[in-house]
Formats: sequence, structure tokens, C-alpha cells
Amino acid sequence: MTEAHLSERSGVKESFSMKAEVFLPDDYRPAEDEPFMNYRPLEYFRRKLIVWKQELLDQSAETIDSLQESARNVPDIADRASEETDRALELRTRDRQRKLVAKIDSALRRIENGEFGYCEVTGEPISLKRLDARPIATMTLEAQEKHERREKVHRDD
Repeated sequence: MTEAHLSERSGVKESFSMKAEVFLPDDYRPAEDEPFMNYRPLEYFRRKLIVWKQELLDQSAETIDSLQESARNVPDIADRASEETDRALELRTRDRQRKLVAKIDSALRRIENGEFGYCEVTGEPISLKRLDARPIATMTLEAQEKHERREKVHRDD
């Protein structure tokens, strides 16, 4: 990581943690022409992550309610098999959501630590388009692609 990135990031870390409330217009989107990961983009992504997390938690609560309702004794074997398949799918979905919530929590910690928006491999800024599409991203697109190629090679061994 370059010294300029470290300096830029440490200033954001100190400043962001001391900032109480950041005003964002409803139509705000981080722009390339503003300083990378200053107050406004950080607050934008923080809010986006919190809303996403709440949606997942709400869905998880619905899943739990659904599983509790379906936990009845079904005498027909075909119906029981179908219900068990649905239950397994719900549990897999819930597990994916749990992992996603953990990644969202990690991204929120990176915002607080001044590490959000920077590639964990290269230290370079992650593009705003990538972060807007996937705010839990921890690598630049190039680093992610390289990681996936390396992973695929090792998996084929």
C-alpha cells in the first residue's frame, strides 16, 4: 500500500469516527470527482449496508416463522418428503443469509476502521461502481479475478 493511501485512510479513520451525523440528499450517489471515501461516500455505504442487513434479518425471521409453522406431522409420505425438501432449502438459504450478515458486519467494521473501499490484497481503491453493486467487496475486480483463477487452478488438482 502506498504511503499516500495510508495517509489518506488514517485521516478518514480519525475524522469519520468523530463525525456525528452526515447529511446525504436522498438522491446522493458517490462520485468519482469527490475525494475517495470521505464522509459522504462512507455514510452512503454505511446506510446501504445497514438497510441490507435489516432486510436479511427480517427475511431470516420470516424463515424461522415458516419453519416453525411447517414443523407438523404430515401423514402422507410424498407430502412429508416435499416438506422436508422445502425445509432443507430454507435452511440453506438461511445459512447463506447468516454468512452474508457476517460479511456486512465486517464491511461496517472496515468503515469504522477507515479500511472500507480499499483492496485487502493491493491496498488500491476499489471502484465505486463495484462497491455500489457489492458493498461487501474486499478486493478490486482485478485482484478478485486473479484470486478466483488461482482458486480454480488449485481446485482442479
